[in-house]
Formats: sequence, structure tokens, C-alpha cells
Amino acid sequence: MTAAHPPASPRTYGNWRRPASAGLGGLGALGTGLLLAGLIGVIATLTLAGLLWALSVAAVLGLLLASLVVRDRHHRSGVQRLSARIGWARARRGGAHLYRSGPLGRTPEGTCRLPGLAAASRMSEWQDSHGRPFALVIVPAARHATVVLVTEPDGASLVDEEQVDTWVAHWGAWLAALGSEPSLVAAAVTVETAPDSGARLRAEVGTHLDPRAPEVALAMLREVVDTYPAGSATVTAYVSLTFSAAARGGGRRRDDEDVARDIATRLPGLTAGLSATGAGVVRPATAQELCRAVRVAYDPSAAPLFDEAAAVGAPPELRWDDVGPAAAEAGWGWYRHDGALSVTWSMTAAPRGEVFSSVLADLVAPHPDVDRKRVTLLYRPLDAGRSARVVEQDKRTADFRASSTSRPTARVLLEQRAAALTAEEEARGAGLVDFAMLVTATVADADRLEDPHAALDVARAAVDSLAATARTQLRPVYGSQDSAFAAALPLGIVPSAHLTVPREFREAL
Repeated sequence: MTAAHPPASPRTYGNWRRPASAGLGGLGALGTGLLLAGLIGVIATLTLAGLLWALSVAAVLGLLLASLVVRDRHHRSGVQRLSARIGWARARRGGAHLYRSGPLGRTPEGTCRLPGLAAASRMSEWQDSHGRPFALVIVPAARHATVVLVTEPDGASLVDEEQVDTWVAHWGAWLAALGSEPSLVAAAVTVETAPDSGARLRAEVGTHLDPRAPEVALAMLREVVDTYPAGSATVTAYVSLTFSAAARGGGRRRDDEDVARDIATRLPGLTAGLSATGAGVVRPATAQELCRAVRVAYDPSAAPLFDEAAAVGAPPELRWDDVGPAAAEAGWGWYRHDGALSVTWSMTAAPRGEVFSSVLADLVAPHPDVDRKRVTLLYRPLDAGRSARVVEQDKRTADFRASSTSRPTARVLLEQRAAALTAEEEARGAGLVDFAMLVTATVADADRLEDPHAALDVARAAVDSLAATARTQLRPVYGSQDSAFAAALPLGIVPSAHLTVPREFREAL
């Protein structure tokens, strides 16, 4: 006799938490300290100057605290919104939102260097221990070194649910293992969709055509070559690994060769582990591949030219100093670069509740209303020691907020249980990873459109609808569109390393 087993229910994922600081009400640790100091100031003013002055000080304190406590749907306080406006006004006043390069620009030697955060970056090419060439991007301001991996994801179509669960499990284990990688600072996954020019298909079919074949067969193949690329898209996936290029404790200062030698010995193991996650064939990106990817991101009109040149076996040689735009302008909610118009969103809230592994499938898939779309997931793995401190602090914060009132809300109680579950999982050996997401939509050939901003509005509406299907909240990166655009590229730029105000200070307010 055989027993019938009920089908297993699809596996779900969740329990994402936003870092928080302990404090009274909606205030963090620094905000609570400001409240206590303000109350002391009000009492001192009442004693020394009288009731009227004390009421004035209390009113100012109330306005300041309200700007910290009252937050919008994207969890941004009034202070954060005001600081963004002030920073944007200063950038416009100083002309930092404009960029001109090339022979008539302001860059050294008349080159087209990358703008903004990547302006001082440099690239070199090395070989790993398996003899594979890889590009190494150095960002001197943050002392970071990044290597980019090119993947060919297998996709989840016609794949058993058990296999998908296995891929997800290996992906989680790979991310957790990054926390133990020496000097590793961050990782990023970039999935880019773009129109297919059809050049590769024409080259492939052209090399296999037999002139002696029947005319009907030749006509059919020619029709396929002419019609198939229309409306089709290409999907490219990159994985960026960013390492610290700073000198290790007690050691000498490391140059590019020392950093490259260190990374080269670890690349084979990292790529082998990534292959088990459904990423397909994984290999390091060469210098020319990375140059072309960045050049096309800033100038989408160059993509067909690169495809045609590669199809005939004569790809152009690019220099890192010439992959940037000739002209760029950053607006409050948009970014114009070399005839294209883009807007970048950041994730302000992860999916609430439990979701399936395909929750981001529609967001990363090609969309007919978006010419080019780039979805970048930013990861910052934490080592075991720091993970333990973070989860314990988060648990104490959740317990404090639940016990600070006699009638805690259902959301506060749920956060308390989630924090306890996270601490328990970490104690059992699970890894802890901070993550964020950037989404960039680009309107190609915007300079040829009568109203490019209308086309950008269509792309905005498409991304907003895709965010709803992904159960995430996205907000345009107002006032920093140029920086967000660069951070979404496979360059290994870590946004938190370039902040004027440290992230820990922001979270404590």
C-alpha cells in the first residue's frame, strides 16, 4: 500500500525589519535626548526668565520635535525633507547639477569621465587564479575596489518549485557567507532590460545560411531575422562585489596590485558558489565589457552601434576615461544624460507580510512602456559578531517600545515578536544582511521626442504599477538623481560611504 502525501504548499519569505533606535514615542535615542534637554531648558527658562519666555522655548521645542516625529508614508521626517531641499538648492546655486565633458568640457585632457560619485574612479584589468581576466574598479574616495560578475540566469519558467526553493536557499547561504569574506564591504545585483537590436540574431543566422538551401527556407529565415527582434528585449544580470582597499590593521598601505592579487585568489570560489543559485554560467566581467555596459547606460543610442560592431567581429576599444556622458543635467526628480532621460527610485519599505520567491518577477521583467529598466539590489552583509549585536539591540528596542505604554498597538507587538524571531534565527547561525533597492527607468532618444517628460511620465506610471505588484514602496530619489543613477550601475558604489551625515546618526534621530 502507498500513502498519498498532500502537495507541499509554496514556501514563503518575510520578516524584514527596518533598523530602529530606542527612544520615546517615535523618537530615536538622539531625539529622546533632545527632548529631555529641551524640557530641562524650558524649566530653566521658566525659573530665570518667566512664563512667557518659557512658553516660547517650549513652542520652538515642540516644532523641532514634531519635525522629527511626524513622518510621511516613506518614513521620512520633516528634517530629512528640509535637508534634501537645502542640499538641492546649494547644488543648483553652485552648478553641481550640470556636467560637461569632452573637448569643450571641463574634464582634464578633454575626456568624457564619469560624473559625480564615480568621477575619480579608475579601472584596471587582472587575471584570477583560473586565468580569467576581470575588471577591477577602484573608488579612491571610499577606498573601495569592485569586481563585477556577469551571470546568465536560468529563469524560473518550467522549473519545479523544489528547484526554485533550492536556488533561493543557496542564494541565502551565499549572501550569509559573504559576511565571513575578509574585507568585503557590500554586494549588489543588477538586472537590466533593454530593447534587442537584432544584430546578434542577424549575425548568427547569416553565418549558418547555406546558399544552396531551398528558396522558401531562406525566405523564412530572412523574415524571422527582420521581424523577430521587433518588440523583443534583452535581459542582462550583473553581480558586483565591493572590497575594502584600505590597509589592514598593522599592515602597509596596499596598492592596486595587492588588492587585485587578494581578490583574484577568491574569485573562483565566489563564482562557483554563485552558480548554485540559479545564476547559470558565472564569469568575471572584462574591462571592455564593463566599459560598454557603463557607456550604454549613459548613452543608450550607442547600444545598436556596439551590437553591430560585435556582430561583425570588430568591437571598439573603449577607455575608462571616455565612458561617461558628454553632457548631463540633474533635476529635482529626473536626470538627463546624452540625449536620454532617466528617473531613479529607492525602496522605502520592503514587502510587508509573507511573499513568494517570485515577488520581484514582474519588476525585473521587460515592460513595453519602459525603454530601458535597471533594478539593483544593494546588500551589506554583516559579520557574525556585528550581527549578534544588531539583533540584540533591535530586540531590546522592540521590547522597550512595547513596554513603554500600557496599551501597545498590534503593530508594536508584531514588531516585538519579529525581533525576537530574528534574534533566535541569528543565534542558530543565520546570517544578517542589510539591503536596499534602486530602480532606474530610462527614456532613450529623449532629445528626438517633442515632449520627453510625457514619455517619462508613462515610464513612471509603469514603474509605480510594478512596485505595487512587488508589494514594495518606491520613492524617487529627489535631489540626488545623478548619484542614484550611478549607484544603480554595476560599479560597486556604496551610497552609505558617501553620505555627509552618517547613517547611524540618521537612524538615532
